[in-house]
Amino acid sequence: MTRPSNDSFLRALLRQPTEHTPIWLMRQAGRYLPEYCETRRRAGSFLQLCKSPTLACEVTLQPLARYDLDAAILFSDILTVPDAMGLGLYFTEGEGPRFERPLREEWAIRGLSAPDPWDHLRYVVDAVSEIRRALNQSVPLIGFAGSPYTLACYMIEGGASSDYRHIKAMLYNRPDLLHRILAVTADAVTAYLNAQIEAGAQAVMIFDSWGGSLSAAAYQEFSLAYTQRIVGNLHTESDGERVPSIVFTKGGGLWLESIADCGCDAIGVDWTIDIGEARRRVGDRVALQGNLDPGVLFASPERVAAEACKVLDSYGETPTGHIFNLGHGISQFTPPESVQALVDAVHRHSRWLRKKTPETSIRS
Repeated sequence: MTRPSNDSFLRALLRQPTEHTPIWLMRQAGRYLPEYCETRRRAGSFLQLCKSPTLACEVTLQPLARYDLDAAILFSDILTVPDAMGLGLYFTEGEGPRFERPLREEWAIRGLSAPDPWDHLRYVVDAVSEIRRALNQSVPLIGFAGSPYTLACYMIEGGASSDYRHIKAMLYNRPDLLHRILAVTADAVTAYLNAQIEAGAQAVMIFDSWGGSLSAAAYQEFSLAYTQRIVGNLHTESDGERVPSIVFTKGGGLWLESIADCGCDAIGVDWTIDIGEARRRVGDRVALQGNLDPGVLFASPERVAAEACKVLDSYGETPTGHIFNLGHGISQFTPPESVQALVDAVHRHSRWLRKKTPETSIRS
């Protein structure tokens, strides 16, 4: 496998020096882009867009046509895995994702099984292959999946939740049932990510969007333990090249040291912690990804640039091992010109920082 011509993202994940701080954005292909909205209209629905490899490829590439981003991320949804488990995923306008058959009964939980990604999720695998060909070794492609705990939240609640009433009742009343769901889902996510790697993903990310809703003890037992199981069973090499992994727990700033020890190559950091503090806490164990508040993108381009520079400055001198990103997904209401201002500022200021303090060695 030949490295992409712009491999700064992969090098940063492995804590190797780069000419600039690479940047990509969570949810970078989304409703803030008019071209995305047009493609979604042609698809007929969000789910149909996800299930068409050709259209998923089209929208994956759209932000790269607009902006000088350093990585592409597969266009899909974390809920494709529980959908393949037979829970009946559907989307209602204004309500978000829902499941027809949430997991509440013991018989259904005992009967849960991990789907074969090459069969039930073949449309995602095919999309990865198509996107890799279309990128033509320009920038790396990121594959992804939801964490077992985050997926379990949706699977048990039946959709998004404000209080996690059903999953937390199960966690404390019947932890054996929740562990059953998490174990099967961990197996499913592992197979799914490995299939994406086999199809051409050059890095993978695990999104633990709801792990931050747990207590410290519950996070270790019900979220991080299963994420660690996945990371330990991922294919870490493809065609002679390392395939790094990123773990992102929204609201996980209290547990950075534990996440750093789970075996991943990088931690995604949300905007509630200073990235310089995060770097001091994890040291050289992992790279860091983040962590601009997505709300900053509602400000003027000048303010966007200034806030981006603050994040870069906070990360510190010798900026090895930093991937710039938002602290969570980009909002559908973001002005596209704000993203342009952000990308330009990150590349410009990070190059200036490197001239100021040249990197002469690879951290390990």
